[in-house]
Amino acid sequence: MNLQSIGWNEQLEQEFKQLNDQHCLAVGRVATQHRNLYEIWTEKGKVTGNVSGKLRYQAETKSMFPVVGDWVAISMHEGEERATIQAILQRKSQFSRKVAGDTTEEQVISANVDTVFLVSALNQDFNVRRIERYLVLAWESGANPVIVLNKADLADDLEDKRQDVEAIAFGVPIIFVSCVTKQGFDDLQNYMQKGETVSLIGSSGVGKSSIVNMLTGEEKQQVQDIREDDHKGRHTTTHRELILLESGLIMDTPGMREIQLWGDEASVHSAFDDISELSSMCKFNDCQHQNEPGCAVRQAIEEGVVSGERYESYLKLQREMVYLADKKAYLQQVKERSRQIKKTIRKSRKYK
Repeated sequence: MNLQSIGWNEQLEQEFKQLNDQHCLAVGRVATQHRNLYEIWTEKGKVTGNVSGKLRYQAETKSMFPVVGDWVAISMHEGEERATIQAILQRKSQFSRKVAGDTTEEQVISANVDTVFLVSALNQDFNVRRIERYLVLAWESGANPVIVLNKADLADDLEDKRQDVEAIAFGVPIIFVSCVTKQGFDDLQNYMQKGETVSLIGSSGVGKSSIVNMLTGEEKQQVQDIREDDHKGRHTTTHRELILLESGLIMDTPGMREIQLWGDEASVHSAFDDISELSSMCKFNDCQHQNEPGCAVRQAIEEGVVSGERYESYLKLQREMVYLADKKAYLQQVKERSRQIKKTIRKSRKYK
């Protein structure tokens, strides 16, 4: 397998040379993950790998384990199609969210993605507030977002939908797609480039697997019929997977039931750059956008330039990020105290 065709480049080569000073390691890219086992693409073909004990010990959080899309340094098992993952090369992008539930921990969904298709369906799944949340995660990831509105054949108000999305996604490409009529197929293909990775992110049933099949030209992914009661597709993708095409790479992912944010306020500002720009035009630097004179944000809302719903969404996501930052800081303090206590205990034992 040619490494350049799956995204290998000079920067990765230089990093790997520094890491592989003993010339005993090979390199590969994680294509599929099944719990603790990974399918890895290498120059010599596919191998099955697991994480070394050292890497497992050094990983303080789950985000430090390999994910689909990662480039990894591996030691091969001679005479076998097996390998051990010794290190993860630096990620140029990673799509993350907070794990579900009350635990404050990062879950990395994918790595080293160039373009992310944020897929929504144009029937009952269509929700601009959800698209806003996806955009926050996309800007935080480092990948370039493209909004893909699927099932265009089921909607008759496409121009209204376009205006709704354009109002919350300035400068982000918007593509209408139908896997029935093949609408939007050529537009999606334009983002497929050799050595580059396109990931599909979206809720369950929005048609990501159907889009993958449309791009590959064959039934790479299993799909199920649309439910009659709500016109939603049934969830079919069960794991993240890289698919290699002549024109590039596609990463299919399971549907996201919860869009828990992970990142900082900067990613919110990127997704709401219209409100951020208006804030800079307020008369006072510390304007709270309430009743202050010369508030550009309030004026834009009153004039209908910015909808009240969008502003409320901005405030909600900003509060989430502030709360997340506070939780991260608190957990870091707890972790640091734990380290100091363990260090003190080791010292006391040493001198007994």
